[in-house]
Amino acid sequence: MTDTSLELEEWLPQVCEIAYNAGLLISKYYHQNVALDIERKADGTPVTVADKVADDLICLALKELTPDIPLITEESVEHVPFEKRQAWSTYWLVDPLDGTKEFIANTGEYSVNIALIHNHRPVLGVVYGTELGNMYFAYKHQKHKNPKYKHQKHKNKETAENSLIDSDRAAKISNLLPIKTEAELDWQNLVEQAVNIQVATLPDGQSSEASYKVAVSRRHGGELQRFMAQLGYCSKIKMGSALKTCLVAEGKADIYPRFGPTSLWDTAAAQCILEVAGGAVLNAAGHPLEYIQTESLLNPFFIAVSHKDHNWPAFAEVM
Repeated sequence: MTDTSLELEEWLPQVCEIAYNAGLLISKYYHQNVALDIERKADGTPVTVADKVADDLICLALKELTPDIPLITEESVEHVPFEKRQAWSTYWLVDPLDGTKEFIANTGEYSVNIALIHNHRPVLGVVYGTELGNMYFAYKHQKHKNPKYKHQKHKNKETAENSLIDSDRAAKISNLLPIKTEAELDWQNLVEQAVNIQVATLPDGQSSEASYKVAVSRRHGGELQRFMAQLGYCSKIKMGSALKTCLVAEGKADIYPRFGPTSLWDTAAAQCILEVAGGAVLNAAGHPLEYIQTESLLNPFFIAVSHKDHNWPAFAEVM
């Protein structure tokens, strides 16, 4: 990979298509009438056949797209020892089914996460919320900051052409097609047809009516309650998987605090999207999360925020 964004611009529509195809495959299992067998990994987390078949599809497609770039996925990492991957400067980082618990619980709040890491930072990210019909994607430009875009349906061709913004492509595609449709999609065209969206303006902290919009997991603990108490007036938006960070990127939430275990593949794609939109994913020291190879590939606690320079409450690095 060179220092330019030409490869990222070329790869983005293709990675969107890969995520979409993986999501279609997962959704077939999600909607089938037969109960799936649920296995448990060594750490106690669940895994299903949907995780595995999506992993196979994504791995094969990424290897075909970029045969010289290695990859790590949640389902294949055990076959890639630390000694082999510790010196990687560029690699794909994938969670083929983020939110397996949401998948099992039939909330529909799972996602396909694909990120490209370069020099410890995510430079391309795609998050596809299959059941919600939302696809978020972005890539980093090397010379200037990107805005973030949201794809919208247009009534006619002239309106669509007038909406194009001459800048680097990054988008959220909403309500692409009914999930049962497997028609060919022109991903290059969909990525290009975009209108600008940005992170939300923060509420006035002095107003009695001010309320932070906080994206939270359906399974949260006491540390989050303490943090929210420090924020003051809050309204919760419950969501699963990496889609919580994407809500911050889209301006529907101000912050997503995460004070529980996550792995690098859970956060990388959505972090790229949020950073392109103007936000940040910060550790306890106020620094962006980095993607340095370790044995465990675990993240510290973090907050995904719309404004990195805001005076957010302090929190522990880990429990």
